[in-house]
Amino acid sequence: MTKLLRFADLKERRIVSNWQTLLRWIDSEDFPPGRKLGANTRVWTEDEIEAWFAGRPIASKEAA
Repeated sequence: MTKLLRFADLKERRIVSNWQTLLRWIDSEDFPPGRKLGANTRVWTEDEIEAWFAGRPIASKEAA
């Protein structure tokens, strides 16, 4: 069974730290929009978060 993650789970995993950044990533960084379970509840599957993360570019040594 696929694990569902809420915003608090994303924050705990240090993927994102605030809603403003998350919404910007959804708009401009192809972050998955998730699914609304209720008026104030949005969830993401662990698989879609891992796929998004795996698709991110690897930083070059010059950027460090």
